[in-house]
Amino acid sequence: MTPALSAVLIVKDEAENIDACLRSVAFADEIIVIDSGSSDDTVERARRYTEQVYNHADWHGYGIQRQRAQGYATGDWVLMIDADERVTPELQGAIRAAVKANDQGRVYALSRLSFCFGRFIRHGGWYPDWVERLFPREWAAYDDALVHERLQIPADMVCDRLKGDLLHYTYRDLEHYLVKSAGYATAWARVRQKRGQRGSLAAGIGHGLACFLRMFVVRLGFLDGRQGLLLALLSGHSTFAKYADLWVRQQPDANDVSP
Repeated sequence: MTPALSAVLIVKDEAENIDACLRSVAFADEIIVIDSGSSDDTVERARRYTEQVYNHADWHGYGIQRQRAQGYATGDWVLMIDADERVTPELQGAIRAAVKANDQGRVYALSRLSFCFGRFIRHGGWYPDWVERLFPREWAAYDDALVHERLQIPADMVCDRLKGDLLHYTYRDLEHYLVKSAGYATAWARVRQKRGQRGSLAAGIGHGLACFLRMFVVRLGFLDGRQGLLLALLSGHSTFAKYADLWVRQQPDANDVSP
């Protein structure tokens, strides 16, 4: 029997992206879409490409949501993709070949090329951004992390890299970046607060500055021009915001302080 491929997505309010994404994975044997409570017409658009659209609006984090999505898949292989990503023709060919070979002892990483603020970003540590996204359904799955979830791969499995880029259309505009970054910072700080970790503004400044220098200088972000500079500055700010959020959580509540 020919091995089958399941393309799997978790989405929310992705009406702007969902059509192009799903067209790029139309070669898959089945497409699974898990909606997290969209307020736009993401669900209606997704149903133009697949009947397997499910609603799970009770959000418990990216890891849990990816686990739920994989649970609906029936293919031998899972291609985990986000709505703001596109499979290029070269990558599609490589994915087809990997699925056909059906080596269940392998996981495949895809080279993600991001488009941000008007250009594709090829420096600053952004490219090649290898992400493990193609894997045998029965042998690998995501952890339950709230953010920055990771694919859990058995120690005896081999990770190979496929040719071709996975295009990533990251941020619509600066507001989109700042809102998304703030969400990640909040989730990061909440997890560390639960672990009993403490933060400081000094740590935020130090880590933020180090992040900027690493991206813009060490990893040659300046070769991406003004976009490279902007991304390095924003990344440094985002890093600072995580530690600042954690520090703020350590401060007294308004009800505990007298004027």
